[in-house]
Parts: sequence; C-alpha cells; structure tokens
Amino acid sequence: MARMRKDEGRYKEVLELLSEMKTSESNSDKQFQYHNIPFTSNPKFSGRKDILDTIQKALSLDSPSSTLRSIALFGMGGVGKTQIAVQYAYQSLQHFEVVLWIAADNAIAIGQSFRAIANGLGLFETEDDQTDAAAAVWKIKNWLITTKTTCLVIFDNADDLTALKTAWPESINGSVLLTTRNLAVATTVTARYSQVDAFSDIDGSELLLKALGQGHAAASESDRDHALAISRAFGGLPLALTQIGGFIAQRKLSLDKFLPLYERNSAKIDARKAPGSDYEYTLSTVWDFAFKDLSETSSRLLNLLSFFDPDGISEDILLQGSRDLGDDFSFLADEMDLGDAAEELLHVALINRARESADFTVHRLIQSTARKRLSDLDTSTYFGSVVSMLCWGFPDHSKLDIGHQISTWSRCEKCLPHVRNIAELVKRHPKGVAHIAGDQTEYADLLIRCSWYLYEREMYIIARDMVEQAIGTIKDTESLGYASAIDLRGLIDLDLSYAARALESFTRALGVRKAVLGSDDPFIAYSLNNIALAYTEMGELELAYAAHEEAINLRLKANSDRIGNSYSNMSSLLLRMNRPDDAEEMLAICPSLKGFTDETFINTGNPRFSGDMVLLSRIRRAQGRKSDALRLASKALAFRRKLLGNRLKTCDSQYDVASMLFNEGHVRSAIQLLDEIVSISETFVEGEGQRARALYKLSEIHAHTGLQNEGDAYRNKAIALLASLKPELEDAPFEEATFSKLCLWMLW
Repeated sequence: MARMRKDEGRYKEVLELLSEMKTSESNSDKQFQYHNIPFTSNPKFSGRKDILDTIQKALSLDSPSSTLRSIALFGMGGVGKTQIAVQYAYQSLQHFEVVLWIAADNAIAIGQSFRAIANGLGLFETEDDQTDAAAAVWKIKNWLITTKTTCLVIFDNADDLTALKTAWPESINGSVLLTTRNLAVATTVTARYSQVDAFSDIDGSELLLKALGQGHAAASESDRDHALAISRAFGGLPLALTQIGGFIAQRKLSLDKFLPLYERNSAKIDARKAPGSDYEYTLSTVWDFAFKDLSETSSRLLNLLSFFDPDGISEDILLQGSRDLGDDFSFLADEMDLGDAAEELLHVALINRARESADFTVHRLIQSTARKRLSDLDTSTYFGSVVSMLCWGFPDHSKLDIGHQISTWSRCEKCLPHVRNIAELVKRHPKGVAHIAGDQTEYADLLIRCSWYLYEREMYIIARDMVEQAIGTIKDTESLGYASAIDLRGLIDLDLSYAARALESFTRALGVRKAVLGSDDPFIAYSLNNIALAYTEMGELELAYAAHEEAINLRLKANSDRIGNSYSNMSSLLLRMNRPDDAEEMLAICPSLKGFTDETFINTGNPRFSGDMVLLSRIRRAQGRKSDALRLASKALAFRRKLLGNRLKTCDSQYDVASMLFNEGHVRSAIQLLDEIVSISETFVEGEGQRARALYKLSEIHAHTGLQNEGDAYRNKAIALLASLKPELEDAPFEEATFSKLCLWMLW
C-alpha cells in the first residue's frame, strides 16, 4: 500500500477500496450493548428450570471449551422451544453484551435476520448495503470472529441444515443456542442437544394458572384440581394450555366449566379429525373450539394469514395487494377495517405483532389448523387471493423486455418469504397444485415474477427451484408466460456456467415468442441476445456474432430503448474475439454512454454503469493500458459492492482487481482481496466456482513468493472444489484457464 500511496493518482480507486475494507474491519473493535430479541419477556413463563440449567452449563462463558460453545433445543413444534430460548435470552442480558436473534426457518429468513442485525450493529457503510443478505451474513460472521464483545447467537426454528451451514459462525467470543424440530440439525452443528418434551401434569397446571394470572400457591384447591385435570387432558402441551388460558380468560369462565363445555363440543370436532399425530389433533381440537367465536372478517383474515410465511406479514401486502380482490376481502383495503379484524385475533392470541416492525406473526400450527378447517373450494379461494396479493410486489417480465427493476426490490423483499411459503405448501400438498390453486396460470405467473427478482439478486438456487415449479405448473407451453419461464431458467444456468443447457432453454423460448409475436417483434431481439451470450460462453463466437447482429437490426428497426444492451453485449463478444479496439468502438455507440470517457466512467455516481465499466476495464487491459484498467475495475467493484452486495458479480470484479494488483507486484493487497473472495463465497451456495478460482490464484501467488506449503494447501482445496463442481475437469492442467471454466466470461 505504501508504494501505491506514492502514486496516488494512479491508484486512487484501489486505495479507496482497500481503505473501506480496513475501516469495516476496525469497526469490530468497538464494544457495546445490543440485542434484537423479537419477543417481549414473558412474565407468565413457567417451569423449564432443568432445561434452563442445562443451557446455562453448556453456554456459560465460565465453562472451559475447546470448541464452539453451542447447544440445540430439539422437539416437536409448539412444545415451547422458542419460549425457552426467549427466557434464556433475557436472563443472559447480564452475561452477554450482545444477543443476536436469527429467524432460521430457511435461507430467506436467515438473510433477512442478518440484514436487520448488521444494520443494528452499524456494520453497513451505506443504505444500499442494507439490501444484500449475503453481505450481511459475511459482515456479521467476520465481526463475530474479530470482536471482543461477548455474544450470544440464537438460531430459532433452524430446520434447514443447508441454509444454516452458510450462516453458522466459525468462531465467536460467546455461545450459540439453536431451536429445531430436525434431529439431523441438532446432532450436526452443535456440540450437544437437549430434547424438549411436553410438561408434566403438575407443571402444565402451573402454566395454565399463570396464564390466568394465578400463582399455584394462591389458587384455590378446586382451581388447582381443575387445572391439573385440563393439563392431563391435553397432555401438558404448552401451546394448547396457553391457548386454553386465553380462551378461559376472554370468556370469563371458571376453570370447572371448561372441560364440560369442551366435551359438549367435542363431537363436532371429532367428526373433523384429520390424519396426523395425536399432538396435532389435540391442538386442532383446541383451536377448532376457539375459532367458532370469531367474527366473519376476523375469520377471513386468519384464513388468509394461514397461507403466508408465519413471520413478518407486512400490512402493506394486505392493504395494497388486496385492491383487486372481491367484496369478501374489501375490508383488507381499509386500514381501519383491517385493524379491527386483526385486533380480535390479537385479543385471543391467535396472531401476534412483532415488537419492532409491527408486522403480523402467526404460529405455524395455528396456520395448519386454520387450513385444515377449509373446504376444497375455500382452500382454492383463499390460496388464489393470497397469490393475487403477492403479485402486487413483483414486476411482470413476461410480455415486455423491461430489464432489471432495481427500484421495486424493497417491495419484492416484503413479499419474497410468503411466495416461498406458498410454493412449499403446494409442494407438500398430497394432491398437488391442481387441488390447491384454482387459477394455476396466476400462480405460475407469481412464481415467475418472484424468480426474476431472485435472479436479479443472484439468489440462483432458490430462483431455479421456483422457476422449475412454475414450468411444471404451466399448461400452455406455447404461451409467453412459458417462454418467460424457460428463458429465465436459461439465464440462471448461464450465470452458473452451464451455457449449453442455457442455450436449449433460450432456443425454445425464441421459438415460442416467434410463434406468438412474429419474427419482427422487438421482444425477439431479447431472445437472440440471450442465445448470443450462450454461444459466447461456449466459444461459438461466429454464431454469437450472427445472433447479436440480428438482435441489433431488430432493435434499430423498432427504435427500441434497449439497443444499448445489444451494443454492450456485442462489445463483450468482440473483446472475446481479441478485437479490443472494435469492442471499444461498439461500446461507445451505446446511447446511454454517449460522450463518455474513462474519467466520466470513474467520476459517475450511477451504479447502473458497473457492467459496462467492467467491460471497459477488460478492454483497456487487452489494449495494454494497465493503469486505466485497474482504475476502472476498482470503481466497478465499489459499485457492485454497493448495488449487489457480496454476490457472484462482486466476487468476479474483485478477482479482476486482485489479478491486476498481483501482476503489478502488489502481492499483499492481492492476497487480501482473494482471501476475502474465499470468505464471501462461503456465505452463499452459488459461490463455489468463484471460490475455487480464488483458491487457485492464492496457490499461484504463494508458490510465486516462495511459500510452498501455504501454496500447496490452497492448491489442494482448489482441486477438491474443481472435482466436485466439474468432475470432467479433474485431470485438466492446474492453470487459470481450467478454473475460469467454473466462472462466466462476462457476468453482467
């Protein structure tokens, strides 16, 4: 860095980049108090002393440990694992300076929790950073490694082992608590686990009496006996007893009246008994009993909420997304009417509001019970209404070439977990999508819209799973919606370096669009553009050139505002054909870049030019203008970090900068950037190709500087990743060209 500072004009952008990295690292030295426990402390918490003592022994900072202090609470849903974690979290505030609560249901929930925490800890440098989940995971994991602050990290509802592994801390000055229904999770990541069972009859009766505002000692002998009988009748299940307590309090019943009242209604409930465990049935009977007193609008609201993700249901989705629904749901579009319906559900503890955001939350078992009560027709109606509401959150790419829609990302983010939830509901439904979705076309359209957003955010694995579900749902394989779905599948494959597979999808989409729109429609140019990109990655450069040329002619004829996209892609191809000067000329005629110079690019504050900046940097490098190439690449990397966060494209740009720094003799800075790529890429599944290439480069650099042992360690890791990703390359030469086949030539 000292040599770069002597020539600050040449290395200004690189120095700014490295300085930002250093500032981020230094923030970890600060010590402070912080917690984001999403639930208030429960004054009616009862029992569980043995489990709390077990947790305390496992996680106490005074306990000597050669491994990460960690314990999992394992048990079936609704048995009280989360409540125990909440109780321990509040008890621990006097022992840990920071308590981090992570909703760990799936990758999306984990990412959203980490973003909120990174914001709360002040780890984001700009507001734009706050949109990237992978960046937040990486920042927090690094912070946990380096901070002197004592931390308790809680992963709640951690049932997805793959998603959990990307977020699991490598080391921590503190401890980790996890709740899960998945025994594989409990036995894989934590040092030990403790099984949480239902209460004993006595402990259950104490919980019920506390829920009614009575202590066990203060209660009458009669009340204690009746509470014991109720606890025994419901197997000591905490969720059932809590719900019963709320029902008794609301109805102002005496304890001796509850079981007779329950038994008089049980025949109706028994008639609706659904297959499942006794546990689920017991809870179902409790809620069936409670649901019948709800008003019509509150009942409808609960039925709708049963199809959403249980956490973080934004009022905006209900208010804004319901405007095209029928009269039965008109109350949703009125803030006061919606509030009244929600208030009734809040009073009987069927839903809650999150402490910070005021979003609705519903226990997943209450959701399950609500859905089981619905007839097939009602199921289809409510499911379709939720699909329609969620479509509000996402732009429609199927009929027009609208490009990336960054301005809608915040709205998309609110709807994302709920789309994922209904997609999982459909997957698990024994009779399939035809039974649950009345309008399969609208459901498929929602999946495609959401998949486009996930693609834009580089969440490729989740996007691919969702788009495959959409393709399997669409009946009309000659429609524009189907073309949009298979086109998107191709784009995902392309970015993940499966160009031949992508070409098949692009070619099929082109055929459908030509049949529907005709050969001269400007939308055809979009398909041709994609086909050309696939040919470019496959090395079929003449075929790529012909497809780009046809796309350019179509867009010029239609006076399309997307012509600049074609010019940029043709420029990239010309560079691949070793024609850097022609590539520069082609890039210069993009309408949005008219009059641009290298300095204009470097001084612009608009991140949307980052892709073209990467391209121009590579053109300059091919022209031998190394200093200009490095400045442009560094600025593009800064933009990609800001706009996209720590994802594939950021890793790709960072590799460019690291390679150029190494070639100019700045070895330490190059190693720093490459090590960061390795670390970043571990926070998302799609990063393995970038990680393998960075490991290769680290091996080369360490061998070059005489550190052979370190170089061999990086080499072995790189080869192992290469073999797992592309077995056909296992015996290929250990060189950059081999590892570059794991990454795209040009990630736009």
